[in-house]
Amino acid sequence: MNLRAQTYKFARILPKGIIILPESKKCHILNPNKEVTMTTAGITKKRVFTADYEIHASVKMLYPYIQTASGLSEWFADDVRINNEDKVFTFFWDNEEHKARQTAHRTNHFVRFEFLPEGDEDEKDPSYFELRLEFNELTQSVFLKVTDYSGFDDLKELNDLWDSLVDAMRKTVGG
Repeated sequence: MNLRAQTYKFARILPKGIIILPESKKCHILNPNKEVTMTTAGITKKRVFTADYEIHASVKMLYPYIQTASGLSEWFADDVRINNEDKVFTFFWDNEEHKARQTAHRTNHFVRFEFLPEGDEDEKDPSYFELRLEFNELTQSVFLKVTDYSGFDDLKELNDLWDSLVDAMRKTVGG
């Protein structure tokens, strides 16, 4: 583990998750497994949210539910469509559409979707979410690890949102 401080234009991160912001001279202690706040050029403020959920189903059964438009539409969004020409997924929530591109995937392991920019700020620092399936050999359990990088303000509300989405997935797959 690297115990040296890391310096960035926007902050200095010390060992043990202590962050010093130069303009405020304040120290903040980060929860290393839940949230990291990033500021890009002082304009946008986005957070990395991570959570692990145990799902009682096999990895091979779950993967289509996190990678395909039809699987995602069963639990993740009101509807999901894919444009086969440019491989852009369109997610519909409450009659609003959000377009994303699948930027990375590994069969039966993970998928990452990066939202297409809606403005100049998003162009430099796009929002994304990643769904990763992890198998624990010791407990023989499958976990869905969610990583959500977005400008969502209320961390509690974001946690509740992902809890309800994963509960919908559990009901769908019977796990």
